[in-house]
Amino acid sequence: MNKEFHVAVTGCDFAEGTKENPFRTISKAAKVAESGDKVIVHEGEYREWVKPEHGGESNINRITYEAAEGEKVVIKGSEKIQSWENLEGTVWKVVLPNSFFGDYNPYKEILSGDWLIYKPGIYRHAGDVYLNGVSFYEADSLDEVKNPVVRTGVVDIPWTQNFEKILHPEQTIYRWYSEVDDEKTTIYANFHGVDPNKELVEINVRKCCFYPTITGLNYITVRGFEMAQAASPWTPPTADQPGLLGANWSKGWIIENNIIHDAKCSAISIGKEASTGHNLCTRKHRKPGYQYQMESVFRAKQIGWSKEKIGSHIIRNNVIYDCGQNGIVGHMGCVFSEIYNNHIYNIGVKHEFFGYEIGGIKLHAAIDVKIHHNRIHNCSLGTWLDWQAQGVRVSNNLYYNNDRDLMIEVTHGPHLVDNNIFASDYSLDNFAQGGAYVNNLYCGKLYLSKVLDRSTPYHFPHSTDVAGSAVVYGGDDRFYNNIFVGGKDIENSGTAGYNPHTASFEEYVSDVLSHGVGDHEVFMLTEQPVYISSNAYLNGAEGFDREKNGYTNKLFDPNVKIVEEGNEVYLEMNVEKDMLEIPTEIISTETLGNVRIVDAIFDDPNGNSIIMDTDYTGMARTAKPVVGPIEGLKSGFNRIKVWG
Repeated sequence: MNKEFHVAVTGCDFAEGTKENPFRTISKAAKVAESGDKVIVHEGEYREWVKPEHGGESNINRITYEAAEGEKVVIKGSEKIQSWENLEGTVWKVVLPNSFFGDYNPYKEILSGDWLIYKPGIYRHAGDVYLNGVSFYEADSLDEVKNPVVRTGVVDIPWTQNFEKILHPEQTIYRWYSEVDDEKTTIYANFHGVDPNKELVEINVRKCCFYPTITGLNYITVRGFEMAQAASPWTPPTADQPGLLGANWSKGWIIENNIIHDAKCSAISIGKEASTGHNLCTRKHRKPGYQYQMESVFRAKQIGWSKEKIGSHIIRNNVIYDCGQNGIVGHMGCVFSEIYNNHIYNIGVKHEFFGYEIGGIKLHAAIDVKIHHNRIHNCSLGTWLDWQAQGVRVSNNLYYNNDRDLMIEVTHGPHLVDNNIFASDYSLDNFAQGGAYVNNLYCGKLYLSKVLDRSTPYHFPHSTDVAGSAVVYGGDDRFYNNIFVGGKDIENSGTAGYNPHTASFEEYVSDVLSHGVGDHEVFMLTEQPVYISSNAYLNGAEGFDREKNGYTNKLFDPNVKIVEEGNEVYLEMNVEKDMLEIPTEIISTETLGNVRIVDAIFDDPNGNSIIMDTDYTGMARTAKPVVGPIEGLKSGFNRIKVWG
């Protein structure tokens, strides 16, 4: 018989766990809850790392952890500190025995791992200090704590060379620094006139808030909690990937209706585990991280990476913010999952550390993952899909105020990007091939790049089984029914970057044959075809020079704005009548054809055809749809609710 366990701050772990006699900790309930059981947690603050010991047996016989209806339940990876001593001026210190932290001391643990890039002599730790819920910045020395200078931003991305602003530079003068010896940990912090013993001051202590330490605990639901302030480590694709909250290499989790914030690195993890490799490049320097990542794919297959055993998670209706690396992260463990109706913001915008794994959503091997109806803003990068994003669909998402909105890297298609609003000044980094981009609004730069020095895997359709490996030649992309908007300070908005490419598969084959007898080398000499039609280019944006039915007005500025009003968000833009009359058609699986390398079609995870006959708002499209994500656009000024 299924059981219902209750947890309350007034409870006792030696009690029965009933509503009348609840447990004190969620961890106690996590030890005894079995398949089919429910754990109901009542209002209060729980400072613990919940490590489930059992999983569910099926999607209809799962273990559910949920906050009691109408009650605020907070799980924190931090502890309150009220024993600060004044050092001098506004600088205070606290001395804690190392035993306070157990076997994981965030002030000794340096963030490290593959693709994490430090400047010489500068390192960051997993710890953090919070004053009334707002995190500080780590200093490089005690002197920097005493004499902080405002930090305003950084230039990190080599191919953009953009200055990325720190979101709240005024907060950067709140600094902390730590010293750890064999017996004690000393933390120094500048509170700028505030007495830390009279305010709420917390420090990171635990690595996670809710994360199993063993793999394979399937079918767990986590619902309705607030979770915060965890000392989560750097999570590259070649390492174990623990998050503040996560599934740890399992199947069928549902993570919904939670508020998750202040993870040092990653908030929600649906990623890799350690046995397939853990930062081997950083630790051993025998091979590049690229090679270890390739090996991890085959190692994962050996331990059962498949649709039957891994992935198929649902992450929905969560609010995720103020994290250093990712809102959602996952390599391979994310396959066949669905991520929707999440509000993700302020990810990576403290710019305390840099590496090639930072984004609101960062997934590797996101096979058949559906990412839709999310609101993602004020991130260093909104969504980054890297390696093996085969069958992924990114649709009906709202991106704005990001340094970059979307990046797709070293994957070979088919991947579908449709009905999205990309309202930032930098819309897309396309380091991939075989994509379809349909009915989107792009308000920024498009950057195109071949990747001829890294061959990455592709798969049999809707499977983790590896079918081959290829480099990225660039192209084999499709752009239909999109709106591209340029601007005075925006370069390369539009599809003109594809001008060197062939315009049909037949032309491509003819060009390959024209180079004479050869093998792989002759394919390097010919640009892959692109299929570009019925797009609008405004305010300086330029189109593919062989486009069919394209519309261009370089002088017209639609003045696109994203307007926040409370919990609601509106898209405002001006529209010309002529743009509404571009010859178009509804795009479908049949329209998009096969991608060249993988030789697969753009179908859904169940093998069914896709028809893009509804818009961002759910409105049905006409037989000759309007370009962009909003079917209901009219001539003149438009104001459309796009969130809330």
